[in-house]
Amino acid sequence: MINRLVDRIKKLNAPIVMGLDPMMDFIPEQIKQKAFAEYKETLAGACEAVWQYNKGIIDATYDLIPAVKPQIAMYEQFGVEGLQVFQKTVDYCKEKGLIVIGDVKRGDIGSTSKAYAVAHLGKVKIGSKMIKTFDEDFVTVNPYLGSDGVNPFLDVCREENKGIFVLVKTSNPSSGEFQDRLVDGRPLYELVGEQVAKWGESHMGDAYSYVGAVVGATYPEMGRVLRKLMPKAYILVPGYGAQGGKAEDLVHYFNEDGLGAIVNSSRGIIAAYKQEKYASFGEAGYADASRQAVLDMIEDITGALRKAGK
Repeated sequence: MINRLVDRIKKLNAPIVMGLDPMMDFIPEQIKQKAFAEYKETLAGACEAVWQYNKGIIDATYDLIPAVKPQIAMYEQFGVEGLQVFQKTVDYCKEKGLIVIGDVKRGDIGSTSKAYAVAHLGKVKIGSKMIKTFDEDFVTVNPYLGSDGVNPFLDVCREENKGIFVLVKTSNPSSGEFQDRLVDGRPLYELVGEQVAKWGESHMGDAYSYVGAVVGATYPEMGRVLRKLMPKAYILVPGYGAQGGKAEDLVHYFNEDGLGAIVNSSRGIIAAYKQEKYASFGEAGYADASRQAVLDMIEDITGALRKAGK
């Protein structure tokens, strides 16, 4: 799957991933009102609105982007109906040829970790049958519990030719409370990065590992260091745009071949119509605004890479 991700990025010249993190405040009124007219102001009504909103954005952008990253919490908040929409979204994205990175941030040990891995990347055994459930291509994993929490994911990834992105240095302001702490004179995130590289050695694609890393766009100097520590790991970069990450700061997350990183934008794309820059599209044109935001992001990132000679 890492080979396919790299191929799609190269084919589209688009090292970006769209975060499908729907919030009710993002959804245009006409979509909400139509959903509420059919299902009332209920969980089912909210989920119908989320589904139609997602579908509109996917239809408008799938030919431009290699991958999407649905954040499961935005669906879980609506309970069982929300998880059904998460599943529909994953399935629809895959029908459109998109690679799906499930932003689930799971981390546990033993049989619990294996169950998470099976749920999102593998197949569950039911009697004599093996049945897929959510079936994402990659998921995000929290390494705080160590190898006991990560190895079950690696086992399933090897069985299914799928991958993970391990949290190494996250983009949120308080990440340093733990991730920047010195251990034997070195920040913890560096030690995690080295471990990601070791895990990756056991599951390699043609040029890159199936074990990637999450490194926030808001810490470019740390990204430069981690790029060197993890030369074969693909880096998933959150924090671009809305959280303050700038394209020119991200060139060091990429290798000299111009590959090795994929930059995420969520609200900057899916709620683009709310920005002054795209206000002319209006609520009715929310999906077209998202498409234009994707085109602008691609030009921003690839332009910075060209300027840096990558």
